Parts: sequence; structure tokens; C-alpha cells
Amino acid sequence: MTARDILVTNALPYANGPIHLGHLLGYIQADVWVRFQRMQGHTVHYVCADDAHGTSIMLSAEKAGISAEQLIAGVQQEHHRDFCDFLVDFDIYYSTHSPENRELSSYIYQRCQQAGRIATRTISQLFDPERELFLADRFIKGQCPKCKAPDQYGDNCEVCASTYAATDLINPRSTISGATPILKDSIHYFFKLPEFTAMLKEWTRSGTLAPAVSNKLSEWLDGGLQEWDISRDAPYFGFEIPDAPGKYFYVWLDAPIGYMASFKKLCAEKGLDFGAYWDNGATTELWHFIGKDIINFHALFWPAMLDTAGFRKPTAISVNGFLMVNGQKMSKSRGTFITAATYKEHLHPECLRYYFAAKLSSNPDDLDLNLEDFALRVNADLVGKVVNIASRCAGFINNNFNNRLSVHINDTALITEFQQAAAEIAELYDSREFGKAMRIIMALADKANGWIAEKQPWVLSKSNPHDPVVQDICSTGLNLFRVLMIYLKPVLPGICAQVENFLKIPPLQWRDVTTVLTSQIIDTFTPLLMRVDPSKIAAMVDASKDNLTLTTTDGAVNSPMTSTPLAAEIEFAEFAKVDMRIALITNAEHVEGADKLLRITLDLGLDQHGQPITRNVFSGIKSAYKPEQLIGQYTVVVANLKARKMKFGWSEGMILAAGDGNEIYLLTAHAGAKPGTRVT
Repeated sequence: MTARDILVTNALPYANGPIHLGHLLGYIQADVWVRFQRMQGHTVHYVCADDAHGTSIMLSAEKAGISAEQLIAGVQQEHHRDFCDFLVDFDIYYSTHSPENRELSSYIYQRCQQAGRIATRTISQLFDPERELFLADRFIKGQCPKCKAPDQYGDNCEVCASTYAATDLINPRSTISGATPILKDSIHYFFKLPEFTAMLKEWTRSGTLAPAVSNKLSEWLDGGLQEWDISRDAPYFGFEIPDAPGKYFYVWLDAPIGYMASFKKLCAEKGLDFGAYWDNGATTELWHFIGKDIINFHALFWPAMLDTAGFRKPTAISVNGFLMVNGQKMSKSRGTFITAATYKEHLHPECLRYYFAAKLSSNPDDLDLNLEDFALRVNADLVGKVVNIASRCAGFINNNFNNRLSVHINDTALITEFQQAAAEIAELYDSREFGKAMRIIMALADKANGWIAEKQPWVLSKSNPHDPVVQDICSTGLNLFRVLMIYLKPVLPGICAQVENFLKIPPLQWRDVTTVLTSQIIDTFTPLLMRVDPSKIAAMVDASKDNLTLTTTDGAVNSPMTSTPLAAEIEFAEFAKVDMRIALITNAEHVEGADKLLRITLDLGLDQHGQPITRNVFSGIKSAYKPEQLIGQYTVVVANLKARKMKFGWSEGMILAAGDGNEIYLLTAHAGAKPGTRVT
């Protein structure tokens, strides 16, 4: 077998939130592959980092009242902790906000510039005049220009699925300040991606990618590539473009360069040769493990930049799909948006590693974490099959044979059959067909359990506890178990370490499958893994659910609110008199002389004669909302509340809001709700 030198990278998690199970799918896949290659005796360097730049990082830091550097440092520690908890073992876990990344980003950009691959032109963008920053589409909301649904983002409508330019929104507003955006010109820098079309068409079909991924990329390539905007204007948290004051590299330019920067840091620490892995013509391997949502950045922009700057392109890009939970997208309300930390509080991390491995293939298919199936499969496979072999055999060796295995194996044919599976399982691991590998391993575990059941050492031991035949049977069983643990070690490294201690052997390598343990003194067996308790799954789901949450008109989620004592009970008949209706806010304005009030005009649809129903309401929500934020929003109004005379005029109803004494939240209806619909 030819030794391989491999550099493996994982997609960089964004430094603006916790690691969740959807993230872990890709990291566990890569870690399993890395561990397998190392067991084969290959040299593998495994690097990752936090993606630490962008407007979102800057805004989150401002909201928290800390510097962006403080924010990303804290998140990096949390991310690294979560990865360690799930036995994802990077050689280095770094940050894109590093001197190495600044240096390499500038170098690659300047090489692209020297090669004539950078263009500049003036573009018009929406600009927040209060915060004095240009707005990405995700920071703009307004009414859809097609269906008029309110509260839609600046690039697509979630109600009618239309796509449009942010400048087409009706009554647009900045979600950062609430201000009405204005158009403003700015010079932007572009990478001339279309010039690489021929190279990319050939490279994406070179075997670097799975066929399904290559087919997806063909949609972009055949449709015509566009120049890639690689600059952002200040204020922005990132690296300033050389010789372009006030211009910053777009986060997706320096993020993949973070792979190089992390490895460069590792090279400095361990004396490795950076050029041997990144120079054009390098004979080492470079593998990227990513999710399918970022294919275009890694398989179009990235190889084009590398090619221009004189670096090698990736050997392969392994792409995983999205994680579903119980057949649906992860959901906070259903408790299936589960963070790594919450899972760890309730369940064994290696159970998740096994379940993912049992369902993973080399294709970018979505994977469903069905929680009921998760418990059944882990309990049946790991506990009922694999661990069961050791627990059935170890007690006899511990109690009746002074912890010593027998001097020979009494079924060499069975041992040989287990050993001969190594080549096929290794090939499946190497090709990332983990699910197929797990099926073969579990079929062998079934065979081992069947063999032990046929030999019935517990029956023989009753008549003679020290019968050497019992020692032979149980020693053979433990050798079968050892072979299975070699095959499972990339997936279950922590449990395998316990097995190595139990058997008193050095760390297992793939080549050890060819040997057997005889006359070996072993340790006392202790349980390796407990069954998954469905009540712990339920507790994890419950802990992942949002408590009482209120969605404000700017899309922010606030939870939970401080409760106040409940009012005295009323009869249902009294409550039924309240007529609550969906209403569209058509206008909102300040009330001169009022500190807390806004004057709000509501559209409640049409009456039985087809005439419009409107209400003018005074509401004490001025401290929470600017008038322009409210126009176009749907809310709930008590429509049959008797009008009352106030200092500033008549109020013809009451819109519903909630508060805890410090904050106020307007109760909003979902986009597309019909004015006048009764709330029941």
C-alpha cells in the first residue's frame, strides 16, 4: 500500500452562533474519514477555523456591547469545545481573523490583480442613512412587489416565491435601524470569473466531485457565470483591500483562504512544509469537506482564485446534504433545532456519530435524523449486537479464568472470515460509503452473536465453571469483538479507547486485524455504552424548544418574557364577547405632544356591503417602534372595543401588544393574512 500525504479541511462554521446537529453532520463525516486514513498508516493533517468576518459579526458585537474581536474569541472557544465533545479531532482549530489569513488574502488578491483578473465599476446599492452603511439583501425588508405581502426580505418573497431586486421592494426599511434606505453609488471590486468557464467545465468533470455535484455546477456554468463581487464598504469587520481605503474583502474571499492560513499556522508550530501541500504541482492530496449549500464558492470561485494565484486546486471536494429531523427541517418550536451542547447534556455523542455514519454515503443526499429510529438503531446495533458480544464473554474470563484468554482460538475459520472483510470495509470507508460499511460490520456482529448463542458457554459453565472449552469460546468471542472494534474505531474512537484499556492493548490500527489475542491478560469488563433512553430524547427535545416567544416586526425573536400574576378568572361567555380581528396597518405617525403614543390607521377588510372597515387607534408603543416600521405590518385588534375619547382624539379599538415593563412587542400575524379575519 502506497503511503498518502493528505491535508483535510472542513467548512468553517460562522462565528455568530452555536454549533448544532446540522453542522455536526459534515464534521463527523470528515473526522471519520480522517481517522480511517490514519489507521491505514497515512499522514493526514486536519484543519479548521471559525469564519469570523462580515457585517453580521460587527452588528452582533455592537449589540452585545463588546468588540468584534472579543465576540469571535468567545465563540471560537465554544465551537472548539463542542467539536471536542463529539470527538472531532482537528490538528488546529484557528480563526480567519488571523495575521496568516490577512497576509495570504492580500497576496492572492494582488496576484489576481497582476494577472488582470480584477475589475472595478460603480454600482448602486441601498444604504442605511442612519447607520451609514450599505445594506445586504438580508438586512432589508418591505412589501413584496409582486403579491404585496409585508415583511419580506430584499431578494425573495416567502409567500409567493418571487425573486426580485431589493430596490423593487415597496416601503423598504432597514432591519438594522428601521430607517428607509436610499440608493447610493459605490465603487466595487470584481473577480472576472467568466474568464475561467472553460477551465472550470473541465475541472468539475475531472473526478474531483460526485456526479450529482458536477451536474449542479453545470447549471451555473452552462447558464453563464457572472463576475464575482469581492468587496464591501466600510464599516465592515474584515480585512481592508490593499491600496483601497475603506474597501474590505467580502467574507467569502478570505474564508476559504482560511484553510491555507490555518495550515500555515500548523506548519509554523510543527515544522511542516507549507508548499508541499499548496504549491502548484504538489503531489500531496487536498480534500475539502463541505455542505451542499456552499458548493459554488468552493468549486467555482475558489479553484479559479487558486489557479490565478499559482496554487494547486483541491484533489477532491466531499459534499454532504442537509440534516432533517423527523423528516422535517430543524425547528425551534418543535424542539428539533438541537445544539451540540444540548445533545451532549442528554445523550452520548458517539451514538450520534454512529447514526450519522450508518446513513452517510458519498452523495450529497439529505439525511434524516428520525429520533425514534435513532434510539432503536443505536440500541439494536451498538448495544444489542456489538457491546453484547463483550458483555456475554468477558464475565467468564474475568471470573473463572483469572482474566486470561485461552492459548488458542477454537474457530479459526470464523476469525478468518471476519478478517477477510477488512479489504471491502476499507474500500467503503475510503470512498466515504460509510452506511454500506456499517451494514457489513453489523452483519458480522450478528454472525458473532449467533455463533456464541450456538456454543452456549453459560450452559457449559454451569457444570464446570473452569472448563477450558468455555475459555476457548469466550476468548474467540472477544477476538471477534476486537476485530469489529477495529472496523468501528473511526466512528467510535472514545468507546474503542475503552476497549483498548479493557483488552490491555496498544491503540488499534487497521493492520491489527490480521492478528489474534492469545494468552492475553485482560481487565475487568465494565459497561461500554448504555441503551438510549427515550425519556432522555424527550428531555432533549423539550430543552430545545422555545418557551413563550414573540416575533417583533423586525423579525427578532425574544424569549422568554417575565410573567406577571394572572388576572382573576372570567367566564367563557364574557371572553366570547371580545371580537379580535386581523388588521393591516396602513399608516402610523407620531402624536404631537405625546411621549408614548402613535396614531395608527388599521384596515379590517370589507363589511357585508363591500365597504371598507377602518379604525384609528392610539397605541402606547412609541418607545419600541418607529412609524415607518409598522406600515404594511399585520397585527391583531380588538375590533368591538367601544371608542373612547382621549386627549389627542378618539381611539376606535385596541391593538394587541405584550410587555414586561422594559420591552414592548407588537403581536403580529403571519405574512399573507387577510384583514378582517376573526382570531379565535
